[in-house]
Amino acid sequence: MEFPTLETDRLSLIEINQTYSQNIYDIFSLEEVTRYYGMNCFKEIEQAARMIDSFAKNFQEKRAIRWGIVVKEINDFIGTVGFNNLQLWSKRAEIGYDIHPSFWRKGYASEAVKAVLKYGFQELDLFRIGAITYPENEASSHLLLKIGFQKEGLLRGYIYQEHHSNDALVYSILKTDWEKERNL
Repeated sequence: MEFPTLETDRLSLIEINQTYSQNIYDIFSLEEVTRYYGMNCFKEIEQAARMIDSFAKNFQEKRAIRWGIVVKEINDFIGTVGFNNLQLWSKRAEIGYDIHPSFWRKGYASEAVKAVLKYGFQELDLFRIGAITYPENEASSHLLLKIGFQKEGLLRGYIYQEHHSNDALVYSILKTDWEKERNL
């Protein structure tokens, strides 16, 4: 399967290769990004290279798709968005996203997530797309609700990070919800 490139008004969602190692490192070495990500900050650029390799491997194995988010106007790589736990046979996946803090609160995450939802429901024929967030990550919870996700509940002790287990909230949007939202 060829990697799908997606376009929005302001963004290009592209395949992430090793030329973006520094960009990935710059994002995932920041505590404010990884605080709610379920992982520790990167300490060396090799970690970014390994992450990029895992993106490619998971795509080849049809277990995930991760796009790089590039702002067209300035040609800047600002984050990633995509599907984790992709299960085409059961028509479901989980969405995840991260944006460099310099680009927070500009609507880029929302725009990228909407494009990926459209791809998931229309091209991959998914029926359910879930999302997992920390309860403290109010910005992410707000984004998901604004786009049409529904909060399903609390997963106790779900994410292990920084030597202890953390609770997580689970959200989902179904294809039928998404179709309704688009027709309003």
